[in-house]
Amino acid sequence: MADYLPHTIDDVSAMLAFLGMNSLDDLFAHIPAAIRLTGGLDVADGMSEPDVAAIFAGYTAANRAKTTVMTCFAGGGAYDHEVPAVVKALANRSEFVTAYTPYQPEVAQGVLQAIFEYQTLVSRLSGLPIPNASLYDAATALVEALNMAHGATGRSKMVISSGIHPHWRQVARTFARGTGHEIVEVPLRDGVTDWSSVDTSNAAAVVAAYPNYLGVLEDLSSAKALAVEHGALFVVGADPVAAGVLKTAGQWGADVFVGEGQAFGTALSFGGPYLGLFACTEVLVRRLPGRIVGETVDSSGRRAFVTTLRAREQDIRREKATSNVCTNQTLMAVTAAIQLGWLGTYGLREIATRCAQGAHYLYDQLVRLDGVAPVSTQPFFREFALRLSKPASEVISFMADRDVLAGLAVAALSAGADPSVELDIDRVLLVTVTERRTKDEIDHYVKSLREALSR
Repeated sequence: MADYLPHTIDDVSAMLAFLGMNSLDDLFAHIPAAIRLTGGLDVADGMSEPDVAAIFAGYTAANRAKTTVMTCFAGGGAYDHEVPAVVKALANRSEFVTAYTPYQPEVAQGVLQAIFEYQTLVSRLSGLPIPNASLYDAATALVEALNMAHGATGRSKMVISSGIHPHWRQVARTFARGTGHEIVEVPLRDGVTDWSSVDTSNAAAVVAAYPNYLGVLEDLSSAKALAVEHGALFVVGADPVAAGVLKTAGQWGADVFVGEGQAFGTALSFGGPYLGLFACTEVLVRRLPGRIVGETVDSSGRRAFVTTLRAREQDIRREKATSNVCTNQTLMAVTAAIQLGWLGTYGLREIATRCAQGAHYLYDQLVRLDGVAPVSTQPFFREFALRLSKPASEVISFMADRDVLAGLAVAALSAGADPSVELDIDRVLLVTVTERRTKDEIDHYVKSLREALSR
């Protein structure tokens, strides 16, 4: 986009003549006079373009951007992954940016095919056969999974591991106030869900995380067994990047997979818009929330794409719909499809491997420091929680002055109280390493944390 006005007086005159208007006032006459700007913008009277640009650059610099000024070791659901130039170039094409609801397949084949390819990739990531065309974010996807479980079982009790991200659980609790669902949260012990501590009978859903929000990799076999025993749906909130090297949700026996797709080409963007991943087994297809794009043939026998099984959507059969969601995050879904297509199986495996290697290298250095102890001794993927000798918020502030975003304070992430962490939650720091972090950056982190704790 140009940062100047490209239209000459002649251009404007030609446009007005074509429209049969005499002035720009005629062009904007439909806008109420009370809200029209009449005096011009008084922002830079007599200033040169470089001077104006410098002033606004100064305003921008007041925001210490996580990924341009500071080295980011924060995660907790939003991750600083590399976005290749090819992804930015393709995803920002006007065909994708301006496209909206593809209800008319005859004029939306490109977008429909892109969504279909996205669904194929989500199916591979999740290990489940029926994905949808995306949801708003992971928290929305979890809520839709609970609604699906209620519809499939007729029950309202939802048993959710505290290893599920605190924000996802908070959204689920908020929705439950309207739906009447009973939310039962299962505490963690040494970072692992203690399924024996709660009653899972008469549950509609058993929800587990892989890895959980503290980074721990849990064995989900017991959770799956409980779901089967009580006839509940087994819902797995999984990190899709981890699927590059670890079991998929489908391989754990999940009936439903939910996840956050921000890692695939979407910038951190202060928390959104993001991308909700969702997939399920074939038996649940009629209860699948949101949109599905299917493959068919047109009247000439050529391959074509359409939104399919529309009768299950709320805009068609409101009284029998399984969900109020009738749209999707098309642009983010297409972006994710481009990035996953660019990476391929081996590229995703390499990224996952580099994340894990970097995280374990950093962990090994940090737990040797005075004033640092692991919250859990269990295996982890790319993030881990540490208990510090000082409040995590103080450490984060100190390291920010050294251009390091040290991580996330778990107390802030979970609103100050969470059964996930039993002791000294104010001193717990969640640290993440992605493939973007270099050895020098990791070593600088270790040095900075040592200084922060020794003050």
